[in-house]
Amino acid sequence: MHEMMPVLLFVGVVATLLAGYPVALSLGGTALAFALVGEAFGLFEPAFLEALPNRLYGVMTNETLIAVPLFVFMGVMLERSRVAESLLDTMAMLFGPLRGGLGISVTLVGMLLAASTGIVGATVVTMGLLSLPIMMRRGYSPSLSAGTICASGTLGQIIPPSIVLVLLGDVLSSAYQQAQLEMGIWSPETVSVGDLFVGALVPGLMLVGFYILYIVGVAVFRPESVPAMPREDRPVDGTALAWRVISVLIPPLFLVVAVLGSILGGFATPTEAASVGAVGALILAASRGRLTLSTLREVVRQTTMVTSMVFLIFIGAAIFSLVFRGFGGDDLVTEFLTGLPGGTFGAVALVMLVMFLLGFILDFIEITFVVVPIVGPVLLAMGLDPVWLGVMMAINLQTSFLTPPFGFSLFYLRGVAPPEITTVDIYKGVAPFILIQLLVLGLLALWPALTTWLPGLVYAS
Repeated sequence: MHEMMPVLLFVGVVATLLAGYPVALSLGGTALAFALVGEAFGLFEPAFLEALPNRLYGVMTNETLIAVPLFVFMGVMLERSRVAESLLDTMAMLFGPLRGGLGISVTLVGMLLAASTGIVGATVVTMGLLSLPIMMRRGYSPSLSAGTICASGTLGQIIPPSIVLVLLGDVLSSAYQQAQLEMGIWSPETVSVGDLFVGALVPGLMLVGFYILYIVGVAVFRPESVPAMPREDRPVDGTALAWRVISVLIPPLFLVVAVLGSILGGFATPTEAASVGAVGALILAASRGRLTLSTLREVVRQTTMVTSMVFLIFIGAAIFSLVFRGFGGDDLVTEFLTGLPGGTFGAVALVMLVMFLLGFILDFIEITFVVVPIVGPVLLAMGLDPVWLGVMMAINLQTSFLTPPFGFSLFYLRGVAPPEITTVDIYKGVAPFILIQLLVLGLLALWPALTTWLPGLVYAS
C-alpha cells in the first residue's frame, strides 16, 4: 500500500484539476489530505512538512524569480502599446508583393512578440484578432491562416526571454544540485536561466526558419492559398516604406537586443535584464503616446494577478513535492526510470511523452513545478546536459500546446476566430507545424550540440 501512495497522490491531483478546482489549491490541498490519511495509517511522517517554511522562504527570496513579474510587466505593457498592430501593418507592406508574404509577416511578428512578451495566450489572441481577418480578406486558406497564427503565437514558449525558460531554469537548477548530491559529487556549477536563454536561441530560430520555409513551399506548390497583396493595399513603398520599417521595427527590436544582449554579453543577470526590459517597455509606450495613468494601472494590476498566480502555485507545488517525497515517490520514480528498457533514451522518451500528454490538461507552470522536480534529478543523474534537457522540455510543451484536440493555443484562437473559421480548419492548419516541431525535437535529440554549442561559446569567451 505504501508504494501505491505516490501514484494515488499524483492521480488524485490530476483528478482534482480536471474537476475544475484552482491549480495551487488542488496541489496543496490534495497533498495535505493524503498526508493526513497517510499519518493516520502510519504511512507518512509529518516531519517532512517541517521543511515547508524553509522552502517557501527560499522561493520568496529567490532573486531569479524576480524576473517573472518584470517580464510579465514588459509583455503586458508592450501589448497595451499596440506594438503588434504597427509591426503587422508594416511587415505586411514589406512582404506583401510576395505570395505567402502575409504569412511570413505573421510569423516574423509572432517571433518578435514572443521575444518581447513571452506570454503565449496573449500572443495568440493578439495575432488572431489582428491578422486573421486580414489574411481571410486577402484570400488566404483558412487552415493555413489559423495554423500560422497558432504556431507563431506559441514561439513565446521557446524564444527568450521566455517565462517558461525562467521557471524551468530555476527548477532545473535545484534538480541539478540534487542530482549531484545523489551521485556523491559536489560542484559549484549549476544551470542558470541565462544558460537556457542562450541554449534556446538556435532551436527557436530553427523553428522560425522552418515555419517560413513551409509557407514558401505552399506559395510554390499551392499559390492560390497564399496570394500576394494587391498594389492598392500597399499605399506606402520605396523610401517612405523604408523609413516606416525603421521607425516601427527598430524600437521593439532594440528592446529585445538590449535584454538578450545584456545577458549574452555578461553585463547583466536575467533578473537585471528583465528590469531593463520593463523600463524599455515603459519608454516605448510613452514614445507612442500610450502611457497613461489608466494604462499603467491596468498593466500593474494584470502583472500582479499573473505573479500572484505563479507564486501561489509555487506554494502548492512545494507542499505536493514534500508529501510526494514523504511517501517515497522520488525513490519509486528513480527505480522506475532507471529500470526502463533503452536506458537513458527510454527514460527521456517516456518523460517527454508524459509531459506531452499532461500538456493537454495542465499549463506549463503546473508541469514545470510538479513534474520536473520529480523526474529532473533522475534524468540529470544519468548524465544528461541540463540546458539540453530544459530546451527539449520547452519545445515538447510547445508542441503539446499546438496538438489537437486539447492544445491550449487552439482554444485561444478558437475564442477569437470568426465563425467562418471552423475547428476543423484550425486542426488541419496546425498539423504541418506540429510535424515541424517534431522534426526540430528529433534534430536536437540527434545533435544536442545545437543546444549546447552556443552557451559553451558565450560563457567560454
